[in-house]
Amino acid sequence: MIPLVAVVGPTASGKTALAVELAEHLNTEIISADSMQFYRGMEIGTGAPSIEELDRVKHHFIGHLTPNEEMSAADFQENARSIVQQLNDDGKTAVVVGGSGLYIQALIDGLFEGPGKDQDLRDRLIEEADKAGIESLFARLKDVDPDYTEKIAATDLRRIVRALEVYELSGSPFSELHKVHKDAIPSIESLQLALAWPREVLYDRVNGRVDSMLMDGLLAEIRDLVAQGYGPDIHRLKSLGYREMLSHVEGKQSLEEATISMKMYTRRYAKRQTTWFNGDSRVNWLKTDSDKTTMFHLKQCCELLKIT
Repeated sequence: MIPLVAVVGPTASGKTALAVELAEHLNTEIISADSMQFYRGMEIGTGAPSIEELDRVKHHFIGHLTPNEEMSAADFQENARSIVQQLNDDGKTAVVVGGSGLYIQALIDGLFEGPGKDQDLRDRLIEEADKAGIESLFARLKDVDPDYTEKIAATDLRRIVRALEVYELSGSPFSELHKVHKDAIPSIESLQLALAWPREVLYDRVNGRVDSMLMDGLLAEIRDLVAQGYGPDIHRLKSLGYREMLSHVEGKQSLEEATISMKMYTRRYAKRQTTWFNGDSRVNWLKTDSDKTTMFHLKQCCELLKIT
């Protein structure tokens, strides 16, 4: 028995429908790794499973937080791994579904966070980058942690600053601490699956999904959140779609302008998700088109799992 099957990939690719079919077939439960679906009252804009899907299969981490609460990737790792173990102890394979790459990675491979942040140190490093150029920070990082510089872009200021921060706080290279962490917390054996759509088809699906959300009452959902005092939390969560439509609700954009923005930013997000999961060679991309059904992909999943 494989401990975990993860249905991953970009938004609007059909992950939820496939995961529900697979979980039903395996007589198991679903762990949601979509960090925005953690929040109650945001079901429409996050594309959360329908009531019918929730009735068919037990889901974990759907609507279990209010918008002003938080669940870090590290918290998710601990809680989700516990559920995977419980299911495995019952002889069941856990099904995980989501497009939040960091949370998928945290669950499967463990997450190394390193020492806590030092804002003064970060500010000093960023100021140095502003004055001397980011290349000076990258060169310093290369001196103390050459292995890590081979894995990141020389222009990735956030990761460069974090790696130097970790080194100054701990005295050890980020890559070395990460290796120790991985040795201490082994990866979970898993099968990762994703539905591969031609880009133009995926973007059409994204646009159609936005239109469906609006027809299903996204604006009313946002107005309810604002009425409950969660307007600032929508900004804090950087929640895709909600930000654009909140701008319309607040009278800053027309509905047409907000819709165009929501579709554009969602397509960009889908592109970033695809890039993330393309970077993991363990992901099995199931080629698809408009003629392929969920049951067709379920059959492919079962073949990969070597079950009927």
